[in-house]
Formats: sequence, C-alpha cells, structure tokens
Amino acid sequence: MQKPDILDELKNSLESRVKLAVTDIDGVLRGKIIHKQKLLDILEKDMGFCDVIFGWDVQDELYDKFSVTGWNTGFPDARATVDANTFRKIPWEGSIPFFLADFSVSDHPACPRSLLKKVQQQVDKADYQVKMATEFEWFNFSESPQNLVDKAFHHLDPVTPGMFGYSILRQSQNSDYFNALFSGLSSFGVPLEGIHTETGPGVYEACIQHTDVLEAADRAVLFKTGVKEIALKNGLLASFMARWNNQLPGCSGHIHQSLWQNGSNVFFDKDKPGAISSVMESYIAGQLVCLPEILPMYAPTINSYKRLVEGAWAPVNTTWGIENRTTALRVINASEGAMRLETRVPGADINPYLAVAAALASGLYGVTKKLKLDQPATQGNAYKDTESIRLPADLTTATAKMKKSAIAEELFGAEFVAHFVMTREWECRQFQKQVTDWELKRYFEII
Repeated sequence: MQKPDILDELKNSLESRVKLAVTDIDGVLRGKIIHKQKLLDILEKDMGFCDVIFGWDVQDELYDKFSVTGWNTGFPDARATVDANTFRKIPWEGSIPFFLADFSVSDHPACPRSLLKKVQQQVDKADYQVKMATEFEWFNFSESPQNLVDKAFHHLDPVTPGMFGYSILRQSQNSDYFNALFSGLSSFGVPLEGIHTETGPGVYEACIQHTDVLEAADRAVLFKTGVKEIALKNGLLASFMARWNNQLPGCSGHIHQSLWQNGSNVFFDKDKPGAISSVMESYIAGQLVCLPEILPMYAPTINSYKRLVEGAWAPVNTTWGIENRTTALRVINASEGAMRLETRVPGADINPYLAVAAALASGLYGVTKKLKLDQPATQGNAYKDTESIRLPADLTTATAKMKKSAIAEELFGAEFVAHFVMTREWECRQFQKQVTDWELKRYFEII
C-alpha cells in the first residue's frame, strides 16, 4: 500500500489503537500502543522515543559503561520516524494496525535498523539489487512464562517427544498451532516458503520468502515475535535460544543472499566451475575475511557459542563449499534463479538487522575490493578442515577481536562498533558473575 492509502485506511478505521515498535541492540521489539490520531500526526514528521532502550540489556539492566546514552545524558527522547512501508495488521490481535520505526532521522549509532539502511545504501551505490531471506529453527514447549520461573527453567516439556525431523505425524499432532503459524504469519506480512519439524523434541524450522534487504530483516524480526505470540495463544512457549540443551542440536538463523543487476543474478556464471561467478567469489572471500572480525554480530550471546561446536550442525571455521552443510558458507547452485549464498554461522538468537548487515557489508567488502577467493571449496566434513581459520570459541574472545578490528570500523563506523562491543562486554561480565549448575555438580561436594 502507498502512504496515502495507508492514511486513508487509518482515518476511516473504527479501530482507535495502533501498535508501534522499535528494535533494541539485542533484536528485541520494544514498543507501545498509541491512539491512531497520534500515529497519523507522527507519520507526517517524527517522534520522540526514550533512548533507554539502547542503554540497557535484554533484562532491562542498565549498562555500567555509558557511551551513546546513560545517566550522564538523562536518557532523553531520541528522534525516530515511523516507516509507513512496514504497515501491517496483527491477525491474532483483532487486526490492530502495526508499524515499525527506527532512528535514522537522528543517525543514532545504536539503532540496528538504521545501521542496515546504511549498508543498503552502499549496495544501491554499487548498483546492485539484493534478494535475501532468512530461516529459523526454534523449540516449542508446553509451558508458560510463569511455569519457566516456577520450574527454574528445569525439566521443561517440549510439545512433542523424540527426534523426528520432517515429520508429517508431528505436524498433525499440533495442527492447530502449525496451521496458525503459517496462515497467521502470512496474513501479518511475513509469508513463509515452508515450515516443518526438525530433528529434536518440539523443534520446528521455517523459511521466510525472499525479498529485498530491509524487508527481509523486518520479516525476520517480526517472525520471531509473531511466533512467540502465536505460541502463547495456543498455550505453548517458543524459544529462539541458540542451544537450550547440550544433548540436542542448536537452532540456526541462516541467511540466504544473492546480488542482481538488470534482472540477472550476478552470482551465476554458467561458464565457471560450479557456475560461481567472479562477483560471487569476491563476495564469498569478503565474508570469509570479515567473519572472525565481526562474529558477535552473528553470534551475540554467551549461549551462541554452545551451538558453534563440532557436530552440532553449525560451523566452527571459515570454510565454504558447494551444497555442504558443514561449512560456514554454503553455495546453492541448483539453477540461475536459485543461485545464492547461505551464511550458516548465525543462530536463531541473532538480531536480524545486525546479522543481515554483517553478511551484506562483508560480502560487498569483498566485491568492491575485488578480493580473490584463493581458499578452495571444502569437500566433505568441514570440521576436519585444518587449513581454515578457527572461529573464536566464546563471546569474550570474539568481542575482544571485534573491538580491535579495523575491518569492523570500516564496515560499520567507530561509534556503532564502540557501543555494540560495550554491550557484548557487559554480557560477558554478567555471565562471569554467575555460579552455574555445572559448577555446583562438579565441585560442590568433591573439591
């Protein structure tokens, strides 16, 4: 819909409420319900939104080292704008209108959506169009938020038992929820290409239909929140933790991408081995070079690195391959139209704006610098590839590397890198303070 049509629909609607949201550094939607007249007013200009959302963590604890906001600034309202193109109606909430906003108008260095828009501008300047899509795995439980607390997050009940990937039976056993996800998300403007059970108790995987860069990231953010809300409506609880149980596989958040010009896929060259064009080679080379430098944008939590271990269906090194699901980067070359790169490092716990920005900016870095792909494609098990660079094994190490990275600053600017690194250092310090169940079991009696 065009903006005038959206304005007319809102003005003529009997619904007086509108839901509005922005995204914090962890990819969590933060928002409010406002009167539609307020929305109509701010659609024509901008609005203030308290920038405390960039001054606290996922649990609303304030960071102790302030940069872009804090007690020292008084947590003011930062200027933000509503993106009319994000207009949707939430079908599971009585079709209440919904919009996303961001802080591009004030060039706020901590706004993830604004950062992605800057990367998109670089792509536009290079005269490429991008097709992009994300896919997510997540676990579903017969629990509620209160049950999690009451059980201290132990002995949780997945919605189905056992390891049963691609199961038609498991879909049928939870058909109301399964169908509500597909139809509800589609009506919400997050169309799915497919959804199926993965291997593991209560785990699903969904692929979101491809689109342009910003819309793909918007869909990913709204997908995660939408799934959680639809699950709760069905008496279930959905989790996008990278890995919730050390006996089970982790949950991915893979990113698919391709570059186009004049309606042609520039990743495809029928005369090259594997049909991989020189542009795609440089794009792959850029991602491989940048990957260890910006890993926290793909793996942002302490838990992310519990997934990035050998044999857990996630990469551990800077590898690429053709149709190889053990590598960090997987080339899918079935046809010219489908030719694309799948970045397999991200987990389901990503902030989609930051992960998409990381993938696109690092790929473009390789293209603009015409980097050569000297590293051969990995054949077979990439976990055994000893020639590639091992990824940092924990958030502390990955963050320290990004903090010193000239590449990270070149891609995203010093202000963003400083703020983002500070938030990841905070995350590491919060974890370091904790005494875990593993430590109690290992040391309490014996040591």
